[in-house]
Amino acid sequence: MTGLLSPQILSGDKQAFRALIKQNERLVGHMVGRLIDRNEDREELCQDVFMKVYEKLGEFTFQSKLSTWVATIAYRQGINHLRKRKIAISDLPEEESKIERFIAIDDASEALADQQLDEMVFAFIEKLPPQYKAIVTLYHVQEMSYPEIVEITGLPEGTVKNYLFRARQLLKEQVKKYLGKEVEL
Repeated sequence: MTGLLSPQILSGDKQAFRALIKQNERLVGHMVGRLIDRNEDREELCQDVFMKVYEKLGEFTFQSKLSTWVATIAYRQGINHLRKRKIAISDLPEEESKIERFIAIDDASEALADQQLDEMVFAFIEKLPPQYKAIVTLYHVQEMSYPEIVEITGLPEGTVKNYLFRARQLLKEQVKKYLGKEVEL
């Protein structure tokens, strides 16, 4: 997305705005999808994100990539939605018994076909707390750097790294557990 697109969109060029949406719809979908569980809420929130992008486009300073800026808006919209619904976003489990609800990857993963493993891991990721899901998605799916994730989430880099580490550990434990159960059957 070039700097010329912003003035085109602001001047009412619908094609330019459609191009912006097309280029970023997957990113927004992933960001919102990792935070919000209900399909109806996700669809509405994605539309809200692009409306917010349109409203705030004049404020975009090109100090970061446009995709990072759009992802920031999507993340904040998702977090605000969770807060409005009073869904806990930072109640992260500490006790061993609570950790059993979560998921991970392990050496035993070679027991499954790659496609099955991918599907299983994505299902496990869906069960992670919203902020863990968001960080894992930004880092592993969207392949964003730590500085980009920090900019998007507003979290300190140490917290981003910590969330990513914890999410991976939870995923690893869940995959081990899953594979252990499957082998016993």
